[in-house]
Amino acid sequence: MPLAPRLLVADQVAGSIRVLDLPDGRVVGVVEDRHLAEHAGFLALPDGRWALVDDLAGELVVLDPYGPDAGRPLVAATAPVAVPAEHLAADPSGRHLAVTTGCGRNEEPWSDLLTVVDLAAGPRSVRVRTRTGEPGVTVLAAANARPAPGATAGPEGSPAPGPAGPAPQGPSAADGPLVVLRHREPGAFAAYRFADLLAAAPACPPATPAYQTGLPDHDGHGDAHDPVTGRVFAAAGSGVHRVRRDGDRLVTEDPLPWAGPGRGYYLRLDPVRRTLWSCVRGGPADPGRWPEWSNDAWFHALGTGRTGRVPLGPGLVFRLAVAAHHVAYARVHPDGDELVLLDPEMPRVTARLPLPPMDGAPKPGGTPWDGVQRRAIAASPGASLVAVTRGGHGEVHLFDGTRPLARLTVPTPLDDGGHLALTAPGDGAWADPVGR
Repeated sequence: MPLAPRLLVADQVAGSIRVLDLPDGRVVGVVEDRHLAEHAGFLALPDGRWALVDDLAGELVVLDPYGPDAGRPLVAATAPVAVPAEHLAADPSGRHLAVTTGCGRNEEPWSDLLTVVDLAAGPRSVRVRTRTGEPGVTVLAAANARPAPGATAGPEGSPAPGPAGPAPQGPSAADGPLVVLRHREPGAFAAYRFADLLAAAPACPPATPAYQTGLPDHDGHGDAHDPVTGRVFAAAGSGVHRVRRDGDRLVTEDPLPWAGPGRGYYLRLDPVRRTLWSCVRGGPADPGRWPEWSNDAWFHALGTGRTGRVPLGPGLVFRLAVAAHHVAYARVHPDGDELVLLDPEMPRVTARLPLPPMDGAPKPGGTPWDGVQRRAIAASPGASLVAVTRGGHGEVHLFDGTRPLARLTVPTPLDDGGHLALTAPGDGAWADPVGR
């Protein structure tokens, strides 16, 4: 019998992670005393594994949601990392990971620590100093690595390589994986050779980039990586900035426009249709007037170059999820919350499904993220299911396409919305190698 999709439900405040079988919500695994770093999120790895950072313990945790079915432990590996974790990413092989640090519960960035992890070497983790900020991160494959079977490069990339196969062994440091940091103040892309970072001495020495190129100052927010072409994308007020690898250097390309007013505060790759998605926010700068914010789904097809926007409605819209047949957004507004589903092939809204209100929801006049409940959203590119939390109520609402399917409950409240990942066997989610 084929394995059913599973949902990873993290309560980062209460400190627990549950693995639920879908659609019935049966608990198949629990990890207690783990406080997921919500901003870094969950990261899909090959072979159905998922990575996260425990922000209290200062550890990278690798979960194997289907492992217990085959006699393997749910927690597949751990490695020490610097916290508070800001962003988490892997190279396409899932072996080489990087974790950046951010503000945590502080008003200003204070940590300059970057951690790299080689899961195949123990695991082995090493911490170095870069520069203080809230950097995004991507990890580019070795220069001679090949994309997964069936992957093709379109007009934005060079011709697709031949059939996938084992990469040549022992690349030089210049040809090996690259860690690319996206800095905000001042704006920059900085590339580090993974091998150099992993060979760093103890006691968190400073690391010097192998290459650096500029970005607009102060407003970089959101990162994506296309393993097929090796391109890195960064959302900024002036558009989506692009670089591609050339040895251990980065070649800058013209930015992609937002196709209208506003800017995106989130960016992710649909690995099945090879489309970038974001939510472009417009309206007043005052966060207390968040119900007046406009929100458009922004998309850019990497194969054809087609770019466009789809109106979602006013209020707070942030993260999105990619399902087999839909791209899903959760919209919060005083007049009622809803799950908004888009057709990703011909981008348009196909359904607006009401969500039950949250006690402690954001109110007009206050910020929509401080001391209020929120919603997490998750989907798998290999399943038709979409899951949305009801922060503060310990509930997850499950939809099968446009059909409400189940209300799942967990014994903790999911304050701040909790965090979710939805996985299905062989779904290819690891082809989006940035934590969400």
